[in-house]
Amino acid sequence: MRRGIAATALVAGLALTATACGGDGGSDQKSGGELSGTVTYWDVSNAAEKGAFKELAEGFEKQHPKVDVKYVNLSFGEANAKFKNAAGGNSGAPDVMRTEVAWVADFANLGYLAPLDNTPALEKNEDFLEQAAGSTRFKGKTYAAPQVIDTLGLFYNKKLLKEAGVGVPKTFDELKTAAKKIKSKTGATALYLRGDDPYWFLPYLYGEGGDMVQAKGKKVLIDDPAGVRAFETIKDLVDSKAAVTDATDGQENQLKALKDGDVAMAVDGPWDIEGALAGKEFKDKSNLGVAPVPGGSKAQGSPQGGWNLSVYAGSGNLDASYEFVKYMSSAKVQQQTTEKLSLLPTRKSVYEVPSVKDNEMVKFFRPAVEKAVERPWIAEGNSLFEPIKVQMNKVLTGSATPEQAAKNTGDAYRKLLKDYK
Repeated sequence: MRRGIAATALVAGLALTATACGGDGGSDQKSGGELSGTVTYWDVSNAAEKGAFKELAEGFEKQHPKVDVKYVNLSFGEANAKFKNAAGGNSGAPDVMRTEVAWVADFANLGYLAPLDNTPALEKNEDFLEQAAGSTRFKGKTYAAPQVIDTLGLFYNKKLLKEAGVGVPKTFDELKTAAKKIKSKTGATALYLRGDDPYWFLPYLYGEGGDMVQAKGKKVLIDDPAGVRAFETIKDLVDSKAAVTDATDGQENQLKALKDGDVAMAVDGPWDIEGALAGKEFKDKSNLGVAPVPGGSKAQGSPQGGWNLSVYAGSGNLDASYEFVKYMSSAKVQQQTTEKLSLLPTRKSVYEVPSVKDNEMVKFFRPAVEKAVERPWIAEGNSLFEPIKVQMNKVLTGSATPEQAAKNTGDAYRKLLKDYK
């Protein structure tokens, strides 16, 4: 993740039911009891991760020599819309997709995913973290296997903070205060603020005691006073020059600014650990620190994120696809994923493996994940981000006040969620 929130696409056609046609599976299933055919796998991972995931995915072929794994890497920004268009048009959809946690309910609601209950894909289902498994269920059925779980943390340059004589901020107010010392002593800006991606807005919202919606009570919360204060916080950090922001490619620009020492801190997730360590500021890996995201006036919280593995309902090779999901979400492959990329497993048993248990980033991020705020796993969950993105841009450019932004976001939510108050 990695990430950037993709806008919801217009989807052509009606929702598909599970059929034996469609997909890129090719001729299939089992030859004399042995799996065969093609499994097309769409992997949505970043540049630092994709080499490892490609190698892991192709390892399936060693176990099943008659299966050809066709690995395709997609950028996060294009993957959601591309899958919907392919599935909706019944042409070109993959057999298996690495699915962001907020996409599962959306895709399942459209009929594009095969239920995995009572299939090989969910082997040892009880070993999955319940927190991770929550995002795989929709209307009583399971539509994905959890692959990795994550949340946001504060990446910081230990050397720059030491030179400035400041500690790791526990609140955004503390960060704003420390920013002047950081700038005067080191020349660096305190924080890179992701103004282009609404996922990064959530810690500010949670920090004020707010949320997007209350799914259980079907209530919109984003335009409560907490939402206003969250918009005020991001505006104040940028206006005070405690933070620099970018309305274009925040993912790459943030990482570059952190790696080059242009900023002392950045809110980011475990998917960018390897990318950060590749920078000149972190040739000494111990210089990279990770701490909880600073809190607001009410609380301290970050969203629960992660990735799941889903099977396309129209796959022509369901048997091999189920087995591929089983393989990619297995304890062995999850262990290898952590060893290669420091990503957090979704299986309880993997946390007992010494190489995982002793991983410094796992040591930090596992407790952080356990405290992460669970997002609403509703079909419209991914669509909740676009209105925030629009209003963040307006607030940061001065074309809307925080009050207007919160109200406009709430109005957009009520149009999207017609039975919400």
